[in-house]
Amino acid sequence: MRAPQSPTGARAQALLEQLTTAEKLRLLSGATPFWSGMADIALRDASHRHPWPAGVLPRLQLQGLHFVDGPRGVVLEGGATTFPAPIARGASWNLELEEQIGEAIALEARSFGANWVAAVCVNLLRHPGWGRAQETYGEDPVHVGALGAAITRGVQRHAIACVKHFALNSIDSSRFLVDVQATPRVLHELYLPQFRDCVDAGAGSVMSAYNRVNGTWCGQHQPLLSEILKRRWGFQGLVVSDFIFGIRDGLAALLAGQDLEMPFRMVFEGCLPAALAAGTVPMERLNDAVRRQLQLQLAVPAGAYPSSLRQCKAHRRLAREAARQAIVLLRNEGNLLPLRGVRSLAVVGHLAAEPNLGDHGSSDTRPTPATVVTPLEGLRQVAPELALHHSDGSNPGQAAAIARRCDAAVVMVGLDWRLEGEHIHPGDIAPILALIPPPDWLLKRVGPRRLQPWWSPMARTIAWVTSHGSARSGGDFASGDRTTLTLPPAQVELIERVAAANPRTVVVLMGGGAILSQAWQQRVPALLLLWYPGQEGGAALAEVLLGDVCPSGRLPFAIPTHPSHLPPFAPRAQQVTYDLWHGYRRLQRDHHPAAFPFGFGLSYSRFELSAAVVRRRDGQAVELSVQVCNAGAVAAAAVVQVYLEPPGLAVERPPRTLVAFQRVPLAPGESRRISLEVPPRRLAFFDEQRDGFVLEGGRHRLVVAQHSEDPGLVCELELQPDWVGP
Repeated sequence: MRAPQSPTGARAQALLEQLTTAEKLRLLSGATPFWSGMADIALRDASHRHPWPAGVLPRLQLQGLHFVDGPRGVVLEGGATTFPAPIARGASWNLELEEQIGEAIALEARSFGANWVAAVCVNLLRHPGWGRAQETYGEDPVHVGALGAAITRGVQRHAIACVKHFALNSIDSSRFLVDVQATPRVLHELYLPQFRDCVDAGAGSVMSAYNRVNGTWCGQHQPLLSEILKRRWGFQGLVVSDFIFGIRDGLAALLAGQDLEMPFRMVFEGCLPAALAAGTVPMERLNDAVRRQLQLQLAVPAGAYPSSLRQCKAHRRLAREAARQAIVLLRNEGNLLPLRGVRSLAVVGHLAAEPNLGDHGSSDTRPTPATVVTPLEGLRQVAPELALHHSDGSNPGQAAAIARRCDAAVVMVGLDWRLEGEHIHPGDIAPILALIPPPDWLLKRVGPRRLQPWWSPMARTIAWVTSHGSARSGGDFASGDRTTLTLPPAQVELIERVAAANPRTVVVLMGGGAILSQAWQQRVPALLLLWYPGQEGGAALAEVLLGDVCPSGRLPFAIPTHPSHLPPFAPRAQQVTYDLWHGYRRLQRDHHPAAFPFGFGLSYSRFELSAAVVRRRDGQAVELSVQVCNAGAVAAAAVVQVYLEPPGLAVERPPRTLVAFQRVPLAPGESRRISLEVPPRRLAFFDEQRDGFVLEGGRHRLVVAQHSEDPGLVCELELQPDWVGP
């Protein structure tokens, strides 16, 4: 959200002038009292039962903002559509599809009474062990930013998009502790551009992160919230804290640019009235925060949103199409896939018959089990004539015996919420809860003097209840970050036993982060990545396995051959340093070929790229055109990727970086010429001395490729040194 439309801005100003100081202060916090809200979470799983309100003021007919989470669909119970997890949708590389999903999520959110949707997570996947890898789109800022901007545009048609978590939030198990050190260049080239893309796309709100950056908590980080987000990028929307534990010092947070504490009346309510009375909070800053919220309220589109929108046919079709386009074919020796002439199929693994939609944290959706199409059910629906023989895999010998009797075998293995996901460590949040005054009834009953000695231990108990009782399973959200990137040994044994029994074995991996398969992948001819595929994923998988749909997914991150090729990753670290080197950038710098490169994915067809031409338009953006041909016999989609190989003379730069991409669906034999635009900032580096992006002089090579290690087609462009901008 760049600049408000003048009528909205004028109306917001008129409302602001009617507010009392007390009303303004109340608008800075969520509408729910802290202690009753905590009880609601612990006892009723409230975040999955109703939206969280803020800014409700009946005197002025302000209906408020009503927040709901939803990276893979609206998280409330009541029948919302569950789409593939964002990391799966990142594998589609399809911006139009992601925009449609954003609109569908917003429509369904409105049907629950919500008008503010946290569906946009654009934190970079720095390390595949991150427990919430599933909630973002991948490891590259151009790719993540383009998809984040797409879903932002879709959400904003019917609601307010909330973009999270600003910034450098890519460790989960220590997110309430960790201090991420990063230079300005690292910030502006890698960890902030995708947020800027979402702001440019019209995002109405940005959520600050829990962690620290360069020593300061993100919720009170003046350089991030005010200098960069609001001033440099011109963001006119609302900055909101991450939930419950996002603000440590209320006065510092407000002065730094924090506009709203959610979802409870907590730190702001406890300190800002006194600070305002003492003159330490300028009225101008208070008015700015309130004005931003009023502008958002006035920008919410009017309209009727019936409950029939939830899981409507159009949205289920959209979920199925997203699952199709997300599937990545990693290996297909001897063209085993698609399965032809198969009359009997062994389907092995408990994940084949169980819904596996992602973690059980804040992004957890709640479809009824009957509406989720598992892989086994998908095969039944798509190929009712096929004789299916299922084993849950608990007895590998029995599973192998079943596989031996069948024409082919599919082994479903991978991750679930027990192995990766969101995590709250009770000891980390207890100090924050200890800052909150006890409820009035407890103070009156016990008295401040008697209560003080045991209030901190009680806060630790409340923290434990919060981190355990709010999960639907009655246990932790999940195990948090992963330190082991291989499959559990029992799953590897299952693969090996089944593959030994039937040479026509397909392994299908589920999960959010990368799974290293070097130890066993040569034993199986075919390997697919299904991700957390949403409620229609089983049908999509069946269509790909049987050849009704050609796989078109491309990896949104590089998978290394060995974990030592990744950056250091300590889930409980209290301080880490982020640099320019992770993912495919790090692998290329260190001359480590990936097991499966960034942007890689096989197809049942093949593609030819030719006649690449590059030109600079009006001394600004670079335009590159290329001919793309589907040289195969089936309809298929290519993902054309453009990588920059910079001169690298002024500063050290990655050997290759993604600067543009386009998904291109083609009929058999069809050829099409496409154009891709490369903005100047993507060709530049961030010069810390000049505090902005600078174009390096010299020969720039633009490589049109099908993945990050593809030699591709090379176009050269001679550029002069130039200032690009802040």
